Amino acid sequence: MDDLEFRRRLLADPNDNNPELIKTKNQSTANRHFSNELQQLDQQLKQALKVEIPNNLADRILFHQSSQAQPPKQSHYKRYISYGLAASVMFMIGVIVGQQYHFSPLPPTQHVYTPASMSSIALQHVNAEAQFVNHTDEAVTLQQVNAKLKPFGTSMNQLPGHIYYLNYCGFDGNRALHMVVGTDKGKMTVFIVPQTSSQMATDSDSTNQSLLLPLQDASLIVVGDKGEKLMPIAEKLKSELYWQI
Repeated sequence: MDDLEFRRRLLADPNDNNPELIKTKNQSTANRHFSNELQQLDQQLKQALKVEIPNNLADRILFHQSSQAQPPKQSHYKRYISYGLAASVMFMIGVIVGQQYHFSPLPPTQHVYTPASMSSIALQHVNAEAQFVNHTDEAVTLQQVNAKLKPFGTSMNQLPGHIYYLNYCGFDGNRALHMVVGTDKGKMTVFIVPQTSSQMATDSDSTNQSLLLPLQDASLIVVGDKGEKLMPIAEKLKSELYWQI
């Protein structure tokens, strides 16, 4: 094995124990020194990447992403890249993950809407996802609901009914909590949008209607079948929400 192949192999894996590679390493002091330096660097990188992950990091990531966003296609990378460049990238990932502790739980609102426009967006959202959500039953627990509510600075004392579906979603530029609740009148869809509202608002289309109620630091929107009374479930939800001081 020549020196070029020896160095390339060690850059790819500093702990490679291939007999031929070890033989080449022991042929000179320079080779041993090069191998030892790479192994020390590898250990330092492993230590730097040992970052404790916050318990709610997954929820924070989901909250920052729109459910309708499409990930860009990834390009193919070259098989071999500079070990120094790879080490820098890995170290920065560790630093970024560690800084999650200091991120604000809610990002600035991307778009500001009127109560009436948010009621309309809720109707469009329900119609777009009806085929998927109507056949979903996740049997969501109170603990799961409160975990999703945490970034909003609130929690729920008890469930208003059976929760069929719970997740963050893209709300036409905002990030909202999307929940499907079972009631005496059937399923209703609930959105909690991190934008305050000054007044109540309603809207309707050919099949559904929506009702928006202002909350302390957000807006509560309930969507149900046209003709159903939405105020009782909206008031019940609002009364169960406990806002952190």
